[in-house]
Amino acid sequence: MNLVKTAMLLAGLTALFMAVGAMLGGTTGMILALIVAIGMNAYAYWNSDTLALKSHNARQVTRGSAPELVGMVEDLARNADMPMPAVYVIDNPQPNAFATGRSPEKAAVAATTGIMDMLSREELAGVMAHELAHIKNRDTLIMTVAATVAGALTMLAQFGFMFRGGRDNPFGIIGTMLAVMLAPMAAGMIQMMISRTREYSADRLGGEICGNPLWLASALGKISGMSSRIQMDSAERNPASAHLFIVNPLAGLRMDNLFSTHPAAERRIAELKKQAAEMGRTASVGAQERQWGPPTVQRNRRS
Repeated sequence: MNLVKTAMLLAGLTALFMAVGAMLGGTTGMILALIVAIGMNAYAYWNSDTLALKSHNARQVTRGSAPELVGMVEDLARNADMPMPAVYVIDNPQPNAFATGRSPEKAAVAATTGIMDMLSREELAGVMAHELAHIKNRDTLIMTVAATVAGALTMLAQFGFMFRGGRDNPFGIIGTMLAVMLAPMAAGMIQMMISRTREYSADRLGGEICGNPLWLASALGKISGMSSRIQMDSAERNPASAHLFIVNPLAGLRMDNLFSTHPAAERRIAELKKQAAEMGRTASVGAQERQWGPPTVQRNRRS
């Protein structure tokens, strides 16, 4: 089903590119936009994960450089019965994290230094379990492709005025201005196309993977809204990637924030608390910090 959704998204983006190209350069612009869109779609499918990581200056870590984080992800991946993803760290004080990759076999998770400093081990396990859930659900393909294509669409609009007044542009300066103004809004709509139900689904599966939904609920309570206090420059430069993160990384200083792809943290926390009650997990995070998780994790810690 995700492949069908991805195909539909790419087809819609191709049509949008052609429309913007027509506004900027008439028939010639539309044909050029189609050629660029085909090449970009192919490139995005194979390389969108790498681009997403590079755009946020993520650096890969190993057991030697980040033993606790990598060991945690390894244990959680084992609990989820999925391949071990590559692990990255983003040097930024904003507490956040995201997952990327076109398949579970080619996937990565990234955490900011801010989230690693702010959360307890249990809370961080809940966050990383949420990201692994996105990979297991195969959400990351459509999420990373959408981020790459939406960013390219915004860039196309920024170059729009280079083509104003061309003789092959039937819309003239008006068409150019419309393209420049509407393309970034369309990029925001692309973010909204990534269904908010994906976050709820990843929250629920993440709660199962880490063994206690309350850990993720506690983490969301701490990190939600932090973007308004701690800015992430890489996200502000590339707002089309905002939907990749577990919480919205944008500071809300620009119109991009109008197109929020994240459900309200309060609703997500409420759903996680319901799940915890269903699983018989009623103790607070603080009361369970000495018992970090599912049996496989506990066994690995004792060994």
